[in-house]
Amino acid sequence: LYEKQSSFFVQAKTAQSTVSGNVFFNGPRAGINANDGFGGGDEISHNLVFSTCRESGDHGPFNSWDRQPFLTTVRDGSASMTMAWREIHHNFFIDNYSPQEDVDNDDGSAYYKTHHNFLVYGGQGMKNDFGGHDNHHYSNVYAYVGRGLGVCSQRPGHEDRFYDNKLVLTGNDVGGFACDGAAKTVVHDNEYFTASGSIAECKMSLPDWQKRGEDKGSTVAKLPADKEIIGWARKLLGF
Repeated sequence: LYEKQSSFFVQAKTAQSTVSGNVFFNGPRAGINANDGFGGGDEISHNLVFSTCRESGDHGPFNSWDRQPFLTTVRDGSASMTMAWREIHHNFFIDNYSPQEDVDNDDGSAYYKTHHNFLVYGGQGMKNDFGGHDNHHYSNVYAYVGRGLGVCSQRPGHEDRFYDNKLVLTGNDVGGFACDGAAKTVVHDNEYFTASGSIAECKMSLPDWQKRGEDKGSTVAKLPADKEIIGWARKLLGF
């Protein structure tokens, strides 16, 4: 029996784990896998993960699912099916094999704070699908990703958030997300960089979108030099 859905760290029906200071590469599937949303309260930080998914497609350095609710007291001491926030921070992830995302939040994943990471390559920076919600990406540097984000719709009060990020993009579109309605995706104060120095958002140019009061504080410019990107990473991760 050969198992391809394997990782250097797999978490299932477990909470409040710390995964920190590891180097992992050349794996057949995602490097770190969270099988469910049991409890939450986990911290994934200061890891270097690259060359994952070498014998499969999809995923990247990190992958999660959340298909089954669990009743725990982890969030605030009282019984709840709402998990405590998981934090993914100060990691160096490179999605160089079968690239989809460096942080792939699949199948209802919720209550993630992904911040202060250097995330290299991939089809998009942030992902949430099949009922996922409360996914926050902020203060990350995304280097050479196709677009910023691709997320599903949410209910009011559970919107995804994407802000204060630097994005060096290979495409010319911020991404796919809820542009209107009662649960609009919260997007603001990002720095976008493209080959053309322009970018589209919600089927219009960034300046036109901002005239509607959307994506406040965000800017777009032409691609920076690699040396400048590495400088951002050094400052972010302290190396």
